[in-house]
Parts: sequence; C-alpha cells; structure tokens
Amino acid sequence: MKFLRVFCALCGFLVSAHALDREAFTFTNYNLDVRIEPEQQRLAARGKITLRNDSASPQKNLCLQISSTLDWRSIQLDGKPVQFVSQPYTSDIDHTGTLSEALATLPKEVPAKGTLELEIGYEGIIPLDVTRLTRIGMPAEVARHSDWDQIGKSFTAVRGIGYVAWYPVATESANLSEGNSVFETLARWEARGEQTDFKIKFSRTGEVTPSFVRCNSPLGSTQGYEQMGRAYLAWSECSFQPLAGSVPLFLAGDYEGLDKPPVNISYLAAHKSAAENYALAAQVVLPFVTEWFGIAKGRAEARAQVVELSDPQAAPYETGSMMLTPLNSDSKLAQLRAVHQLTHSAFFSPRPWIYEGLAHFAQAAYRERESGRDAALDFMGLHRTAVAEAEKALAEAQRAEAQQKGADAADSPVNSSVVDTSLVGTSIEEFYRSKAMYVWWMLRDMIGENTLKKALAGYRPDWDNAPSYLQHLIEAQSKRDWGWFFDDWVYRDRGLPDFRVSSAYPRKMAGSNYIVTVTVENRGNAGAEVPVTLKTEDRQVTKRLEVRAKSEAVIRIESASTPQEIDVNDGSVPESDMSNNVYKIEIPEKSN
Repeated sequence: MKFLRVFCALCGFLVSAHALDREAFTFTNYNLDVRIEPEQQRLAARGKITLRNDSASPQKNLCLQISSTLDWRSIQLDGKPVQFVSQPYTSDIDHTGTLSEALATLPKEVPAKGTLELEIGYEGIIPLDVTRLTRIGMPAEVARHSDWDQIGKSFTAVRGIGYVAWYPVATESANLSEGNSVFETLARWEARGEQTDFKIKFSRTGEVTPSFVRCNSPLGSTQGYEQMGRAYLAWSECSFQPLAGSVPLFLAGDYEGLDKPPVNISYLAAHKSAAENYALAAQVVLPFVTEWFGIAKGRAEARAQVVELSDPQAAPYETGSMMLTPLNSDSKLAQLRAVHQLTHSAFFSPRPWIYEGLAHFAQAAYRERESGRDAALDFMGLHRTAVAEAEKALAEAQRAEAQQKGADAADSPVNSSVVDTSLVGTSIEEFYRSKAMYVWWMLRDMIGENTLKKALAGYRPDWDNAPSYLQHLIEAQSKRDWGWFFDDWVYRDRGLPDFRVSSAYPRKMAGSNYIVTVTVENRGNAGAEVPVTLKTEDRQVTKRLEVRAKSEAVIRIESASTPQEIDVNDGSVPESDMSNNVYKIEIPEKSN
C-alpha cells in the first residue's frame, strides 16, 4: 500500500508538471546558512525562503530549482514536511545545463498575492562544469575560461543564477541554442526579484584559521572566527536589501589586500606586482573618468573592488563596482578594464543601456584620447559583428512570427511581440552593452563632447522615472530636438541602417578645385548622422550627413585636388552591411 501511495503521488506530480506555472511565485526573502567545504567541493545549505503568488490564480503546486550537482534534502511548511519529488530539468541558467527541480504539492492553495514561508535544505558539490557550452559546440578548453565557477581546494568562485543555481530559483527552461532564451529568462527573474531581500551566512572550518568566504554584497559583510575544539570556524554574513538586480556570488582563496584609491584589490599570493600594475592603471585613468563623469557620489557600493581570478585566461566578470578578473602585467588592458570599472563607480543608472553602455563608451573614448580615433573605432569594431548578428537573428524571429500570423513577412513591422528589444527594455547583452556603446558614441559625435558631458552631469538616477528623461537632458543642453534619433535607437529597435553612395557627381571649378555632389541612401530602418569622406591622392575631407531611415540625403564637398572615392561611415555607426560603403569616382575626360 505504501508503494502504491508513493507511485500515485509520483504520477500526480508528473501530470501536474506539464501544467505547472514555474514562474507563478516570486521569491521575496532568502535567509540561508551555507557551509562551504572546499576540500570536498561541497556546499550544504539550510534556511528559509518566502514566496508570493504573483499569478492571477490560486496555486497548489510549486517548483524549486537548484543546480543539478546539488540534491534536495528537505522542504517544510509550518514545521511539517511538504511532499515533493525531485527531477532533472534542462535549462542553461546553470553551468551544468540541468537543474535539480523539486516539484511540491502544498497542503492547500495559495491565493493570488498570498505568501508562504518554507524551510529548506539541500547539499552537494559544485565542480567546474562546461556542459551547457560544449553541447552547443564550444571547445571545452575555451569554455573553461568562460564558465569558471567552482568550489575548489585552493580557490573558490561561484556566481549565481545564469551561471550556477546555488540558491533556490524557479524559472521556465532556457536554452543557449534558442536565440535570446537565456537572456529573456534571466531578465524575467531579475524583474521579479527587484525588491527581494537576500541574507546569507557563509561558514567554513579548518584545523588552522581558514580564510573568509566573501561575497559581492553592496552593504559589505560581517565576519568573524570561532574556535571549535582544535578546529576553527570562519563565518561571513552578507545582505542584499533589496536584491535590485544583483547576482549574489561568493569567493574564497588565499587573498592578500592592496588598498590604493581609487581601488581596493584582493590578489592571490605571489601576484603582488600584477595587483600593483592594476592599481597604477586605475590611478592613470582616474583623471579621464573624473573629467567625464565626476567622482563617486557617496554610494556605499561605489568604491571599486577588484578580486583576482586564479585562471589567467578567465573571462572577467563585473557586478556593481566589483570586478572579478585575472591580473597580469599588460598595462593597456588594465587601463581599459579600470576605465570600465571606475565609470561604474562614478556614474550609476538603474537602466542597463545607460549604465553598461556608458562604461563601454568610456573605454572607446579613452582609446581615442590615448591613440586616436582609428584606434577607438578598431576597439568598437570588436563589438560590431555581435550587434549585427543579434539584429539579424531578431529579424529572422520577427519574420517567422509574421508568417505564423499569416502576414506577409516582407511587410511585417520591425517591432513585434517576440521580445522587447528596445534599449530601454532589452535583456540582450549585445544590445544594452555593445549597441548602447555605439549610441553614446553617435550622440557625442552629433552634439559634441562638452555638451554631452554637461547633460551627463545633470543626470540623477532617482529622477530617471521615464525613458525620455535622458533625451530631455540632452535636448536641454544641445538646444535641438533628438526625438527621431531616440525613437530609432533607444525607444524602439528598428534594426540597423544600411548606407550606400548612390551617386557622386564631381564638378571642376577654377584651377584644380572640385565640388562633388554626393547622394547617400539609407536602406535600413534606423536613421543616423554618418560621416562622409571624400578622398584624393594626397588628402581627405570629411563632413557629416543626417540620413533618415529608408531615404536619401545630399551633401556637397569641396576638394582642392582630383577626387578619387567617397567613403560613407568610418565605423562609428553600426550597420547591417558595410561592404557597400565605398564609391569610386570617375572623372570624365575633356572633350576635344
């Protein structure tokens, strides 16, 4: 009979799982005790979580998800066990590509906006795992430098959702091979947890005094030691109140500290010279960042922190004003990373396209200051392909959606319900980081550096309650309406422009002078002000031309010698196709 009851319960879970709304509940509070055992790569967690039913209907079933290398041990409500079954659930929000999902049936339904508090327990190991990347074709050696999360004997670094689900979450499946599925899932999770309180106490033991486990809490952490017989217990308490888009992470290692304003650096033993190199780089770039963005305005989390990663080829990771990165002797690379980090420290915005886009723009502007415009454009060019490919993938998804609705794909609107890809709403990194960088660069080229600096100086994150707030700041300083630009690039995703010179007519003037009349066509759905360059044998002349979407514009350029070609766009405006940007000029021979 007992077997029959368990079997029936299991069947009920499997049937209900098909109709389960995995995102019905919002996690409003975490209060967890987490024990770390680096020698065994183990993690054991106990504590309480509070959930709120944010769906429109009562819910009797819920799911809780953790990394597939962790196991659920207990779920209790009001001190009584809750019946659940655990199953693997494929999702790339975890580095293993799979979650351990507990499907639970509650004693009674939770009404809409109702809450419940659960006592939970889970444990297991967190090894380095690159499964989600290798199954989409990434070489394992490359993948290890991207998904470097693990609890290790000598070094531990574990990021949260999107990398490792080391704390309970609940999302629908996300797949890296399905367009922007992972980004969209993470964006929904982040929005649901904007006001979530997250408190955690880490502990670890050792026969000698163990190093502290540290986290990325903007409020700092409380730490201490306790002696337990001949062993020692080190503990750290971290809080996010609220979570506000942060991804909690934890680290442990044999760190030493270097505090040299404007950064505080935690480096691994024997790497002091590399830490000093980064500190010097931060001091070198600080005047540039201050010139653009001022100084950090009293935010508790504004002090820049650098924590070294043990893998010298690991991809850096930034969260708030903390950067996890390898340290090396490359001063130029250190300066670029420091520019990005100090920009975050000095200028905060709740909008990712402003916060991240400005930090990337600052790197390009610094390259320009140090090595000239061409060097800056080369740096930006590293992002161009990713932006163009993301826009292409989106356009294909929109055409597929239009076809499903029975519409003519060729005439389908640029904006669709596939996903909000405007800069003000996107969860796609290629957009709010790389495309946003280009937007800031174009704004600077159009309105001038001093005007943009004045507009940024007037920005107040607490006042940014409408998408048009920044536009109005820029218009107040530039005395010009920029609605068309923000509509094409910020408020909507209209794709990218596609410029070509449709004609160029040279007319000889007195002596060797020429006037060339150039017509530039924009075949894309987004307009821009683009540089147009007339080249001769010994010089070149550049002027700027505003070309709106699906239209043409004309400009006249004077030349003191015979014109040879016209180049439209020097790489400062992202395009869908840059293979048609050069136009050869033919000078008609004089008739006898």
